[in-house]
Amino acid sequence: MTGPDGTPTEAGSVRHLRVAAPSPGEQDEPLPGMPATAGPTGVTGEQEQADPAPDDGGSGSQATRLVALSRERYRVVRGSDGRAYAVDLTGPMIALSLRGKDGLRTRLATAYYDRYDSTPGGGALSDALTVLEGAAAEAEPESVGLRVAATVDGGVVLDLGTVDGRCVQVDAHGWTVLERSPVLFRRTALTSPLPIPARPGDLAALRGLVNVSEAGFRLLVGWLVAAFLPDIPHPILVLTGEQGTAKSTAARITVCLLDPSPAPLRSAPRDVRQWSVTASASWVVALDNVSGVAPWFSDTLCKAVTGDGMVDRALYTDDDVTVISYRRVLAMTSIDAGDLAGDLAERILPLELTRIDPSRRRTDAEISAAYDAARPAVLAALLDLLCQVLAALPGVRVAELPRMADFARVLAALDTVTGWTTLPDYTTAAADLAATVVAADPVADAVRRHLADVRVWTGTADALYAQLPAPDPRPRTWPKSARGMSGAVRRVAPALRAQGVTVDFAREAGGNRARLIHLAYDSSPDRPSRPSQPSLEPP
Repeated sequence: MTGPDGTPTEAGSVRHLRVAAPSPGEQDEPLPGMPATAGPTGVTGEQEQADPAPDDGGSGSQATRLVALSRERYRVVRGSDGRAYAVDLTGPMIALSLRGKDGLRTRLATAYYDRYDSTPGGGALSDALTVLEGAAAEAEPESVGLRVAATVDGGVVLDLGTVDGRCVQVDAHGWTVLERSPVLFRRTALTSPLPIPARPGDLAALRGLVNVSEAGFRLLVGWLVAAFLPDIPHPILVLTGEQGTAKSTAARITVCLLDPSPAPLRSAPRDVRQWSVTASASWVVALDNVSGVAPWFSDTLCKAVTGDGMVDRALYTDDDVTVISYRRVLAMTSIDAGDLAGDLAERILPLELTRIDPSRRRTDAEISAAYDAARPAVLAALLDLLCQVLAALPGVRVAELPRMADFARVLAALDTVTGWTTLPDYTTAAADLAATVVAADPVADAVRRHLADVRVWTGTADALYAQLPAPDPRPRTWPKSARGMSGAVRRVAPALRAQGVTVDFAREAGGNRARLIHLAYDSSPDRPSRPSQPSLEPP
């Protein structure tokens, strides 16, 4: 055999290949211990490495540069929700998500192009963000608010949602518009700007836009003031009324006073996962035209009020879970009170809208114009009331608190500074709603009718299932077993107690230790009892 140059070779011998000579400008890397030699330009290899070089396209070097860019311009934080965020060192106090839309990933890619005149690769961006997430995991958690946040001295900060990051700081002494927030906020695609509040505050314009009674309007104002407080549970505002009472318009106006959004009204979610998407992006969530409340949704709404967590399997994994934990301010329209479970009914503020006289109807354009003109003064009036409520709260004492105790204290403070009666009006509305729930629930109604005859009853769930008369015809929701009867009684127990029925669950004394249900009427069956009216006590 012959080689490429015609030289004879033997089969199996190593073929000698020619190596091309270095082209002009190239320089061999010196061996270890040898001095660097100058290239054709007289610049050593060490000097070439020290000079800024154009992007070589390597993902490793790109990721390193991206991390360095981030540390020049941002600080990474670990939010109290466990997520990693980045905060612009010279910009507004807005916590940017690392990988979301308009988050750190997008901004780093733009900054990289501006500096190196080249686009970074997706792998390099991902590697850099992973490094930053690791740095955030080692940091101390910081509170990150959504629209509202509490301060260490008991005040409140309201994010106005403007590009420049302005906010309103509120405490017992007054409120002030600040150019830079003292606390961190996160924003989403649903965060729209609020108007700059304008003194003097005026609630009269809002009163003319919502067709409710005077007592109902004052309850609405109380709900709005409480919605600025991020650390308390808030009752679900439920707007009811016949067709033509402008429930959707009233809900839209109410929500946009607190947390304006491109989509202020949303449909009821299909499942828990869709709910987590719906609730995570806004402080105030309004659901329009809710025709029914499934058991899973009722439980989810209760947890959204109290801030309790829900555990779900993390996406694309088999061995990890995620905790969905939100405390939100909720509103709904068109719900049927008879469709509510007892525990959800205790967390509701019902507000009935009155019929609009045809001669007083206005077009959407007229309502929008009046609302836009009134928003700065209405917001200022609500902030004025919030300051007064914060000043009065430490001295408020309520003799008997309902289920939504923190909200009741806010109403009591509001009554102190205004002379209104929102707290008694709220407890009366809650009792009326409980009566509606009892009348609409077949098990609750059957328990109440049974106690009208026996007054007191104690026994097992099997005995109650056998003795409690079922309506004729039997409804579809009637329990099909003793276990189902026990669960149904537990669900309606709050509404029954609000109507003067004692409901207790205990175990039988002795060796049997059977589970017992105790039912008793505390008042005349012809006149259901109401909860005693809370009263103010001197501090």
